[in-house]
Amino acid sequence: MYPAGNLFIPVAHGRLEAIVKEPRAQPAQGVALVLHPHPLGGGTMHNKVVFRAAAALNDAGLLTLRINFRGVGQSTGQHDEGRGEREDVRAGLDYLASNYPDQEITLCGFSFGSRVGLEVGLDDGRVVRMIAIGAPVDKYDFDFLETCRKPILFVHGEHDEYGDAGKLRELVARVAQQAPVELRIIKGAGHFFDDQLDELKAAIKDWMVQQGR
Repeated sequence: MYPAGNLFIPVAHGRLEAIVKEPRAQPAQGVALVLHPHPLGGGTMHNKVVFRAAAALNDAGLLTLRINFRGVGQSTGQHDEGRGEREDVRAGLDYLASNYPDQEITLCGFSFGSRVGLEVGLDDGRVVRMIAIGAPVDKYDFDFLETCRKPILFVHGEHDEYGDAGKLRELVARVAQQAPVELRIIKGAGHFFDDQLDELKAAIKDWMVQQGR
């Protein structure tokens, strides 16, 4: 039997496998889309960082939607180097907007998921705020965020292997000139926050509380 809370979202290439989880406290104080790391590196919606991020958002009172990008798990399609994955992000946002039309949408992504998520969320008026975990600033260009006006939380490991913390600080300083941005550096953590998952979760929940959620 397929677990309760799991669903399929119809898309042009077939379907996206997804999981919806409601917060303990009802009614929900918003909804969130949570995106996983690079599929070719084994990233799925079951990744431990993605799971903890979703749990933090649940604890903050939000309903969460996790999706598997195209070609991952039971999602149809093939990996598309971020191009098609942006369409998958939009499909997740469409699902939330259609099923929870009166709720603010928070967009949260880890690693590759942060890159494609931020690019979509920047221009999508339905997204109120964004969270980037382990933003891989050494691998991808994030300069597009310099036009952002939405609140962003960056949570980053001190020793992240794919995003130099100093380089991220420089990006945050530029974005902060026109948007409310916060950077939380987790001491001792690498890209996957192996021994610091509780600190990661606390950083996300605390920021959401500050946001009034």
